Formats: sequence, C-alpha cells, structure tokens
Amino acid sequence: MARLKKVWALVLTLLLLIPAGCAPAPGEPQNQGEAPVLTGLTFQSETELDYASCFRVFRYEDGWSAIVMDDGTRYLVAPEQGQLPPEAQEGYTVLRKPIQNIYLAATSAMSLFRALDGLDSIRLSGSREEAWYIEEAASAMADGEILYAGKYAQPDYELLLSEGCGLAVESTMILHAPEVKEKLEELGIPVLIDRSSYETHPLGRTEWIKLYGVLLGREEEAEAFFRQQAKLVEDLSGFENTEQTVAFFYVTARGDVAVRKSSDYLAKMIELAGGRYIFRDLGDPNTATSGVTMTMEDFYAAARDADYIIYNATIDAPLDSVQDLLDKSPLFADFKAVTSGNVWCTGKYLYQATDVLGGMIGDVNEMLTGTDRDELTFIHKLK
Repeated sequence: MARLKKVWALVLTLLLLIPAGCAPAPGEPQNQGEAPVLTGLTFQSETELDYASCFRVFRYEDGWSAIVMDDGTRYLVAPEQGQLPPEAQEGYTVLRKPIQNIYLAATSAMSLFRALDGLDSIRLSGSREEAWYIEEAASAMADGEILYAGKYAQPDYELLLSEGCGLAVESTMILHAPEVKEKLEELGIPVLIDRSSYETHPLGRTEWIKLYGVLLGREEEAEAFFRQQAKLVEDLSGFENTEQTVAFFYVTARGDVAVRKSSDYLAKMIELAGGRYIFRDLGDPNTATSGVTMTMEDFYAAARDADYIIYNATIDAPLDSVQDLLDKSPLFADFKAVTSGNVWCTGKYLYQATDVLGGMIGDVNEMLTGTDRDELTFIHKLK
C-alpha cells in the first residue's frame, strides 16, 4: 500500500498539465454537448468522465443508455423489454440487456471485465489460452468456460452463432478487416469497437471500465473501481521530475525501430513516473496511430544518449540479456544506457493490464530512483 501511494504521489503537477487525446482544450470539461434526443425516453444524466475522451454515456429513465464514440458511432443499450425509439432504426447499434456470450477480441478489455467480476459474460475469445497473461482468463479457457472462436480477422462464425453470441467486442484492428465486421452484423451479432487505445492518458484507458459497467449493468461497481484510482490522484503531493530521459521501443522484423508518439499514453506514463520521454515532439498528435517507425540509424541518432531504454516486449519476444539487444543491432553497443547498464524490458502482461496501468508508472519510477527494483511487475532489468 505504501508503494502504491508513492506511485500516485509522483504526479500531482504533471497530471494537471496533460490533456487527453480526443479531449477538449485543457481546462474545459470532458463531457460537452447535448444528450441525444430519443423519442419516448427521458434523459437523466451523463456519466462523468475524468480522463477518457473517446466515448460518452447518456442515461435515460427505465434502464436505457446511449453510448456515443468520438468517431460518431452510437450504441443504444436497451432493457430486455421495451419498445425501441424510432431513432434506433438509423444510426444506432442496439444492445439488448442482459448482454451475454460476448466474443472478446479486444484483449486490452479483458482486465476491465475482470475488475467488474464480469468474466462470466464472456463466452468466446479472440485469443488462445496461452496468449492470455491474465490468470483468470487463461483459467477460464482451460476449464472450457471461455472458448477460442478465432482471431479478430478470422472468427469462427458457426461457433459464434451456436453459442448465441450477444456482442463482439473488437479492437480497432477490425477496421483493417471491415468485411468481418459486416459479416458479423449480417449474422445479427452487434459489434462494439473498443477505442481505448486512442486515449492518450493512461487513466483514460482505465476509465473505459465505466463503459463496460453500462453493458454489464454494473455501473456502480465500475464507478467504485475507478474512484479508488481517482482517490489516489486526489491525495497527491508535488513531485520534482528526475529529468532522466527514457526511450521506449522495439525492433521490427525488418530491422527498423518502432517507437511511441510523444502524445501516446505510454510516453505520458514515463513523464508521470518522473522521467522524460526521449522524443519530445514525435508524430502528429491529431492522428489516431500511436506509433512511429524509423530506421535504426535515425533511432541511434535520436536516442543514443537516453539515460534509460525500455524494450517493448508486448509486441516482440521478451529479451533476457543485453546481448539479446545487441544481436538485433550492433549500434546498441554505443548507447549511453547500454554502457551504463540501464537497459530494461517489459513483460507480455503490460498490454493486457488496462486496469492497473498505475503499476507500470510505479515500476518506471522505481527504475529511475532505484529504491525498490526487486519488486517490479511490468519491467525487468537486462543482464
């Protein structure tokens, strides 16, 4: 608990300076605009969002809710009984409660379902058992409670239908396979695209738990979970940045280097942890992509003087030693972080741990300060 409090005690000043990715200008409220008008439904309130900016939730009387994504996509969450308003016929994907037998192809959402004690609503997975680093998900698949139904681009349509799939939760990767989305909808399976990867603040990703709370009818649980995180933020004290620079990257199969944009949530996490992301103005913050690919030579020129380097093994295989890194390119031998012994690597769990991203912030701080390096969860130092 003491370490967790320390994690959030790092970020008082910085947190207030960081706008969310699709958010209004700093200082303006996240929730803006009028609620959708739905004939026969009485609007009650809009869900308050502190960090997320890629969705909004509007609540109406008698258990109705409208979800509006930042790209204009709309969902109408309807009670089990009740006549649909005429507006639902155009521009809305209707989700009837209870929403069951979900096909989850957006891996980053699994941890939020776990936090809501909602894994029983997931029957089908777009990842195999061995690909899950969330213990509860892997165990559910081992026990046959969750079935593998094919990856997002090649789902097992027959299995989805036979299991009565009530919703396909997809990542934005489905946008590269629009024919799959069309086929699912043609079969009567509604599709919800999780756009949390477009959030530029780590807590914005975690706040998607409020959206899933609406789907599962567990809004109070979602609010309570997120409030626990917000409480830690409210109790912050000032923190002086260490000013040590950090590069976060991986080497592609072609030998290029994939890095995060300066506006990406992982770059923000480094800043919140007390470091400085080595790329101060990289990439267009107004585009949805989170990464930039550059040649090894360009990466060398830009990042060789970084105080620390973290290899992103959520995409590539984890590294065990500095030699593993040198095997990817001999140029790494001249990096300041390599010569000073400050080379780190993430584990595979990081990308799936949407609910506890604060832990990654804490790990990076421990890396920078060196106070408790033996108890890190998301990163490890290379030998």
